[in-house]
Amino acid sequence: MIISPKGELLTMPLSMLEKSPFNSFFVPGIILFSVLGIAPLMLIIALLKKPESKLAEQINIFKDMHWAWSYSIYIGFILIIWIQLQMVFINDVVWLHTAYMFLAIIIIFVALLPQIRNLYKK
Repeated sequence: MIISPKGELLTMPLSMLEKSPFNSFFVPGIILFSVLGIAPLMLIIALLKKPESKLAEQINIFKDMHWAWSYSIYIGFILIIWIQLQMVFINDVVWLHTAYMFLAIIIIFVALLPQIRNLYKK
């Protein structure tokens, strides 16, 4: 999407974006790459190493939990919101939407398991 903003590489016509605020796939590609690509990869490292971060703690709404755990919940909800918006903008639902919606639900469900919560309590 970033390399081919007109959608040629993914064989997606620009007409898919008619109901969206975007006129090419470039901005959605940047958002996907950073928010749902790079951020989750960095989050995996944070979940494994549990580093302290005053900046990350500032938007941690679960003050009794490590910020990385909270961010995994955030990523799950961001994925749900992204898929919902995508379905609205393209006015279509394909099997990948369902797969990614289940992935988001699994991320949230696993994070909320008592064993996982206990690992990340402060």
